Amino acid sequence: MDAIVNAANTDLALGAGVAGAIRRKGGPRIQEECDRIGPIDLGGAAVTTGGNLKALYVIHAASMRLGGRTTADSLRQSVRNTLERAEEKAFKSIAFPAIGTGVAGFPMEECARIMIEEVQNHLKSRTSLEDIYFVLYDDAALRTFEQVYKQLQGGAR
Repeated sequence: MDAIVNAANTDLALGAGVAGAIRRKGGPRIQEECDRIGPIDLGGAAVTTGGNLKALYVIHAASMRLGGRTTADSLRQSVRNTLERAEEKAFKSIAFPAIGTGVAGFPMEECARIMIEEVQNHLKSRTSLEDIYFVLYDDAALRTFEQVYKQLQGGAR
């Protein structure tokens, strides 16, 4: 995988959830790079190396302020900016979590709709990305993303 996406805060502090797992598995180098880069704008995205992860890079999608909540607009902007950072680096593969649905409290179904719409919009233009994955926490999240995808394709509601 070229890059995994971190559900980040604007301070780029790797705390709990996806960010905590990245910090634990990736080692201190990722947080050190985040400290040099951050803070970033709400809805922004920043790239660091993957440290000890199998992914070469981490794209930190800032959908919330530290201790805050994700909004539909900040999620949409952070996904869009993440895809732009992937293009700048000519990445071929990227893996997204369900951004903002953990400590940031964003509803899973709305998250799925926004993220899938942004990815579909991105794929309408020329792109280096060949493989885009949604790596989800549990079966319930997977079912939600699958259902929303079907709805967006004109399937049953």
